[in-house]
Amino acid sequence: MIGYYAHHHGAGHLNRAMTLAPWLPEFTLLSSAAPPDSWDGDWVELARDDTGVAEDPTAHGLLHWVPRHDRGLSARMATISAWIERARPELMIVDVSVEVCLLARLHGIPVITVAQPGIRDDVPHSMAYRIADRVVAPWPASAGDLLRGIAHPDRLVHVGAFSRFDDRVPPPGPETRTVALLLGRGGHDVPEEAVDRARASTPDWEWSIAGSSAASWVEDPWRRLVDADVIVTHAGQNALAEVAAARRPVIVVPQDRPHEEQRTMAATLREGGRWPVVSLDGFPTHGWPALLDLASGLDGERWKDWNDGEGARRFAHVVYEVLRR
Repeated sequence: MIGYYAHHHGAGHLNRAMTLAPWLPEFTLLSSAAPPDSWDGDWVELARDDTGVAEDPTAHGLLHWVPRHDRGLSARMATISAWIERARPELMIVDVSVEVCLLARLHGIPVITVAQPGIRDDVPHSMAYRIADRVVAPWPASAGDLLRGIAHPDRLVHVGAFSRFDDRVPPPGPETRTVALLLGRGGHDVPEEAVDRARASTPDWEWSIAGSSAASWVEDPWRRLVDADVIVTHAGQNALAEVAAARRPVIVVPQDRPHEEQRTMAATLREGGRWPVVSLDGFPTHGWPALLDLASGLDGERWKDWNDGEGARRFAHVVYEVLRR
């Protein structure tokens, strides 16, 4: 038995777990997020720990999120401990939480943690990476130093990006000039009026918008991805993995996240011109005709180095390697 903790913020962590499920031994998902309709395995619902007033949430800088006297925090940790005692897992995969990594290891359970890009040289990240048996990076090693600050690079394994769409074959690019704007569940700073201006300035492009609000969220955006000549999205790992699976050029608009996560990703994509990306610092207020023309001239097949369709299998290989030990 394996335990798999998936963070509730955004949709990427759960999507990653769903993608890995066919490749892994039986596992139980533990999360504060709602279970997807497609999930028919074991599920442990965890209380939220971010609904009250947070008092000293970092424990004087040693952890990331342990607010004093928070009933939700206490309940979720007790639930995880009770499940470990009951299920006796051989391994915990943590995506992502320093505190859950530590809790599992305090119970004597080996840990594989999923890495995120950015500056991760703070004390909590350093501690979690030190205790983990493996730190899995879901991006290719050729991307360079996306993770800054890991203390034990020998435990870092690059498996490449992977997504729930990796078994789908993208059709040829559309003949119409179509741009898909996809913004995730994790929040964004793109004003509606800025999108309106971008659309108004590109009358020869058809815009498809998803995720800019709860009402426009699309659970399965595959059709929108492959129907687009250019995709505009943020710099989250899951979004880029799905764009790469669709083999479409992208304009990347990073969002502010802790530890410079998306800005680190955007800066890496901007360097070298290896991938079919136009990487910006924010959502532009002008210049969209030229940006879309530039992006549409890039070859989407160059995403193969980022997501070659084998990332989930390589992740599973890491899991089985740790289990054999």
